[in-house]
Amino acid sequence: MTTPTATLAPSDSTAERASTKTLPGQGRSLGRGTAGWPLPRLPKRFRPLHWASDAVAGWLAPLGVTLLAGVIRFWNLTTPPALTFDETYYAKDAWALLTKGYAAQFIDAKKADPIINGGSTKGIFSGQVNQVVHPDFGKWMIAVGEWMFGLTPLGWRFIPALVGTLMVLVTCRLVRRLTGSTLLGCVAGLLLAFDGLEFVMSRFALVDILLAFWLLCAAHCLVADRDWARIKMARRLLTDPDAGRTRFGPVRGFLVRPWRIGAGVCFGFAGGVKWSALPVFLAFGLLTWAWDSGMRRAIGVRWSVVKSGIVDALPAFFSFFLVAIVVYVATWSALLINHTKYEQQFGTGGNSIGELSGSGMMWGSYINDHPTTFVGQAEQALHTLWEYHVMTYRFHTGPYLLRVNSPHPYMSHPGGWLIINRPLGIANISGDASKVPGCPVGEQCVRQVKAMGTPILWWGGVVALIVCLYYWILRRDWRFSIPVVGVASTWLPWFRWDDRTIFYYYAVATIPFTVIGVTLVLGKVLGAAHASRERRVAGAAFGGLFVLAVALNFFYLYPVLSYDLITLQAWQRRMWFPTWN
Repeated sequence: MTTPTATLAPSDSTAERASTKTLPGQGRSLGRGTAGWPLPRLPKRFRPLHWASDAVAGWLAPLGVTLLAGVIRFWNLTTPPALTFDETYYAKDAWALLTKGYAAQFIDAKKADPIINGGSTKGIFSGQVNQVVHPDFGKWMIAVGEWMFGLTPLGWRFIPALVGTLMVLVTCRLVRRLTGSTLLGCVAGLLLAFDGLEFVMSRFALVDILLAFWLLCAAHCLVADRDWARIKMARRLLTDPDAGRTRFGPVRGFLVRPWRIGAGVCFGFAGGVKWSALPVFLAFGLLTWAWDSGMRRAIGVRWSVVKSGIVDALPAFFSFFLVAIVVYVATWSALLINHTKYEQQFGTGGNSIGELSGSGMMWGSYINDHPTTFVGQAEQALHTLWEYHVMTYRFHTGPYLLRVNSPHPYMSHPGGWLIINRPLGIANISGDASKVPGCPVGEQCVRQVKAMGTPILWWGGVVALIVCLYYWILRRDWRFSIPVVGVASTWLPWFRWDDRTIFYYYAVATIPFTVIGVTLVLGKVLGAAHASRERRVAGAAFGGLFVLAVALNFFYLYPVLSYDLITLQAWQRRMWFPTWN
């Protein structure tokens, strides 16, 4: 396992002081870093930091952290042993997709849920098409677990638990790629493993953890694409030193970028889970354009932002944006195949959720067409998909979800999410031994699942994000852009809908990027390789104590995250603020 040496402070490293040589064939300086030292030659500047780390340890150590996270998440996964909170929607919709091939409607939840909780699936469908308010792909993922284990708590929670565990591995590997340090990668993985919100959302059949996973994978792919492009650029300039003198710089070989295609696939899947992936998709698309323009500026291309927009951003429309759109549309295969059922159910404006029904929801006379060719059928299916999107969008933006019309005791304003203003109570039972099995006689007890982050991690994350903004904007360290853009794009768009019933647990898509920011800042605290021994020891002690504090905080809250039996007094000690009750 390597130590985080100069990997978090390349502009201050001894390597940048060592050489003022230019690339072969280039008679110009490469400039100076923010600390004033001459920048190294381009091959050194473009070399990925993780190349200096041991490859075997770079996999084994993160896998160990992931195993720990998996044990925590899969332990007692079937508790509570029934459909809980919004599992009544997602678990059942997943079963409908698996068994019917489309979003079939269930009988009333008060009747269907007891049947399912009793271990049966007979008589739970009503025979109609269901209007779902989120895309299908997240429910298809949940359906994989139900295919393996049936419509049971293990079945509908298996994939969320697996995905929540894999997020730890992806975070480890992403931070290792950013810093060149396996140690820091494992620190990031441990912090995510010990986050209460990520833990809780990994243990229920809700789709937000699936969204967070695909967004994190997409970000990782884009960072890998950045490394790929710079490696290719450095090799090109070594064989052809004058390539950087051309008007745009090297173009051939940069039009098709495998990691960028991978990012497009991941973003398509993320959008297929929940539409809130869209602002993240756009934000990271702009960020990669900035990275590409910086790469071309580094080799001497003038007006690199504009020129990169032509030779990098335009091809990205096909390898990134278009791929994501195609993948997203493909996730709606159930509707596309069964489009006539949706046309019959919703095309005339009836049977939709809330206040959407009526003549205003007419889809048009096209639903009366009966094309016989494949092209005609495909055109009609896509038209129906569009109309279904319009109907769903009106549901999300219409009066039905207005806060004043549908108040919820756990709704939360996004302005307080980063400081955990209003955690969500997913499951709760309280009282004496007659109500809470196992409660000691004469005691009042609580069993609860509270979706809340680990406070020390989240509050420390707020400070870390401010530091990240400083290093990105003022010190021009590109790595700090990832947590800033990631948090901003998963959090700030919710302010647009703060008049609606929204919940704190949506921020589960934010916490991986917060963890990345915290870890990058801890790397700065640790110091560069040439820092004094006292500085390094003090930095390591601070980082170790922070990780330990997060772990202890997590295990202190564990009873209210996992439905464990605790006394009322013990529960009250864990509710630090009135809004947490």
